[in-house]
Amino acid sequence: MKVAVFSAKSYDRAFLDASNQPHRHDLIYFDAHLTPATAQLAGGCEAVCAFVNDDLTRPVLERLVEAHVRLVVLRSAGFNNVDLECADRLGLAIGRVPAYSPNAVAEHTVALMLTLNRKVHRAYNRVREGNFALDGLMGFDLAGKTIGIIGAGLIGTIVARIMKGFGCRVLGYDPQAGDAARDAGIAFAPLLDLLQESHVVTLHCPLTPSTRHLLNAKTLAQMRDGALLINTSRGAVIDTPAVIEALKTGKLGGLALDVYEEEADLFFEDKSNLILPDDVFARLLTFPNVLITGHQGFFTVEAMTAIAQVTFENLDAFENTGRPAYPVPFERQAPLDRR
Repeated sequence: MKVAVFSAKSYDRAFLDASNQPHRHDLIYFDAHLTPATAQLAGGCEAVCAFVNDDLTRPVLERLVEAHVRLVVLRSAGFNNVDLECADRLGLAIGRVPAYSPNAVAEHTVALMLTLNRKVHRAYNRVREGNFALDGLMGFDLAGKTIGIIGAGLIGTIVARIMKGFGCRVLGYDPQAGDAARDAGIAFAPLLDLLQESHVVTLHCPLTPSTRHLLNAKTLAQMRDGALLINTSRGAVIDTPAVIEALKTGKLGGLALDVYEEEADLFFEDKSNLILPDDVFARLLTFPNVLITGHQGFFTVEAMTAIAQVTFENLDAFENTGRPAYPVPFERQAPLDRR
């Protein structure tokens, strides 16, 4: 198949090219994000390969169908950037990578947790400047503390296993949790109970209409004073202005993010010589107890290899059966019980 690959960085090309050797699909790479303005670049291609910050809303999907694209394969597990209702109406198949390396994101989550708690990032910068003072670097023992995991799928379950190894009590909130999560030692509780009891809250739920701004002014007010909040799921699961207010008042003891609600115009690009136009993001960077990485939780050799391999499984399956191997079905979301 002829495939237009958008948001293609050098590392994407390297892993896709290596995995494509036995498949021999015709990959056309574009550095540009997929947008209404760039959708025309897919002309003559049967499929489009997109990443997390590519625009797959109705205007783009309609342009892709007009260009005779029949399939969109996502190089991600999440699909919140896709108008699924529109894709279903247009008969456009959507495939994804449901589980590339849950260990990669889980381990990055714990790295953020440890770094934020023990102020490793601040200590690193101090020592490089010859400052060996310990003032402002105090953390707390994780052993014996309660870790709240919101979203107990593959990633959340692995985080739970790691934190049990630290000697933590692990609470979970997930209306659809399976046996594997319980086997990992997660004790499930209502959301508000989890927020009130947890010293650290970490988010691992998908972004759906019911989880958008799940952490907002009301739910943040229910958290234990001084708790840490970690988000490696999707940026819009938290209401960022509300989190800023919680940081300002000291309600939150610290925040670590690998995702951001408006990251599409920031992440995966070198902006070091530019003035950031996003005032909310700029405000976050002023807090000494905020740690941000640029959506790199997935970025390991194992994960990139799996993403490439599953992408070609989706392409091969569609070529042979008319359906990707791992389709994203359209279904309306039920409201989430936030008790």
